[in-house]
Amino acid sequence: MAQAAETRAHGGDLDRAAARYGGSRAQWIDLSTGINPHAWPLQQALQSMPGSVWQTLPDHQAQDRLLDAARRVYGLHPSNGIVAAPGTQALIQLMPRLASGDRVAVRHPSYNEHRGVFADAGWQVTTAPDVGTVVCVNPNNPDGHRTASSDLIDLAVRVGTLIVDEAFMDMTEDDSLCRLPLPANVVVLRSFGKFFGLAGLRLGFAVGAPETMERISRLLGPWAVAGPTLHLGAAALNDHRWIAEMKQTLSRETLRLREMLASAGLDRLSGTDLFQTAEAPDAAALHETLARARIWTRIFDDWPDHIRFGLPASDAAFGRLEQALSQGVT
Repeated sequence: MAQAAETRAHGGDLDRAAARYGGSRAQWIDLSTGINPHAWPLQQALQSMPGSVWQTLPDHQAQDRLLDAARRVYGLHPSNGIVAAPGTQALIQLMPRLASGDRVAVRHPSYNEHRGVFADAGWQVTTAPDVGTVVCVNPNNPDGHRTASSDLIDLAVRVGTLIVDEAFMDMTEDDSLCRLPLPANVVVLRSFGKFFGLAGLRLGFAVGAPETMERISRLLGPWAVAGPTLHLGAAALNDHRWIAEMKQTLSRETLRLREMLASAGLDRLSGTDLFQTAEAPDAAALHETLARARIWTRIFDDWPDHIRFGLPASDAAFGRLEQALSQGVT
């Protein structure tokens, strides 16, 4: 029987952590997601946003401004089309309706919604990339594994549909398939909320051949993205100075996190500049110890000897993590 979507585990479930271990949300450090803890500043954009965006249906000009900004940031090849959606998850939900065949290959471990939505749709899910549809998360979540763009293009020739989830590609755009002319059987998914730290805005993009993007647009239906999201998303994507400075900040903080984890004995590390995953035979015990210090991390039922850490948001949060690690790693 296919696993129900609502039972799949994710990070960010801080209410569950507080209910089990106590404390208010403000007392917790949430490292269970790969979302940038330094969100793009909304205040000025909110002040300049016309009130009409709350009162009228989203218009085509606002959508075009957003898509033009995304094209520049993601470096789209001129032949590729792009579609905006209310979060990447909304696009993932559509993939079984877009893909070819009834068997799909998804690397393990990987983001569990890809396996889940295909299983929910009655597909056979495997890990062998010799089937009609292949899903590749690149860089992979949770282990950070990277697949060369040339290898993915070669794979696309051999399969019916190739879905490439680039949710954590923002730091290394040169590796993105968006920069290459994509054939009709390839769909690239991009996440806005992770790098910009605005997951609640619910914005994501699909990139691919124009005819493929037209199919996705029809499946999404009209007015898929809310007017305020179109406005704020375009403003953030056009803030090139913030983007450049944030990439430097995240690189520095990732190095700091890696050094801290290694000093605590967690020296078998992988990940991206938004999370680090450590191999730890006692991952569940370490997760429990950190939770009692009100630090929430991510462990995996189907990958039990690993634990994932998002980036702490401040020096104080780094300090609390370092202290808790000194008590929890043996």
